[in-house]
Amino acid sequence: MAEIVVFHHALGLTPGVRAFAEGLGRAGHRVHVPDLYEGRLFGALEEGVAHAQEIGIGAFIERGTAAAESAASAPVCVGFSLGVLPAQKYAQTAPGVRGAVLLEACVPRSEFGPAWPSGVPVQVHGMDADPFFAGEGDLEAAMALAEESPDAEVFLYPGDRHLFTDSGLASYDPTAAEQVRKRVLAFLARIDAAPDATPS
Repeated sequence: MAEIVVFHHALGLTPGVRAFAEGLGRAGHRVHVPDLYEGRLFGALEEGVAHAQEIGIGAFIERGTAAAESAASAPVCVGFSLGVLPAQKYAQTAPGVRGAVLLEACVPRSEFGPAWPSGVPVQVHGMDADPFFAGEGDLEAAMALAEESPDAEVFLYPGDRHLFTDSGLASYDPTAAEQVRKRVLAFLARIDAAPDATPS
């Protein structure tokens, strides 16, 4: 069993994010899903990003890392889009993190430290024509991470949708999302099977 902290995207803690987390729970993992917007939900990315900016991006990240710290001592961090920021920061800087899954975003590794921590596996998933992921530097950051770290994997899916893994949104792509789900579950199984895995 892995301890997992899931960070929501700019629209808030949507039913689709909850459903993804619940799927991980049904697979036998213990999942924490902090609400960094304190109940607020948004219907458009622009509105959600504006709310995050009103909170302060730094404050948003700190809310996430504080939530991860209080939830589990050795978690796997999963972030959706904007939620990649606290997920990636915590994975790069906190001791004992067992892995990270970055969905539809990735920032340059140098944002949070001099190198990706050795022995911390990470997956990055995104669509190859998503104007946010492929068009704003995230894909390049992901590929650079994969070149630098033997523990990094990048998975690309055909399409131009952002938030394609959120089953409650019009951007949802069930075929690609199912591939993500299977790859994430296999990733978690490998972490569970690692010699230092915490007994369930």
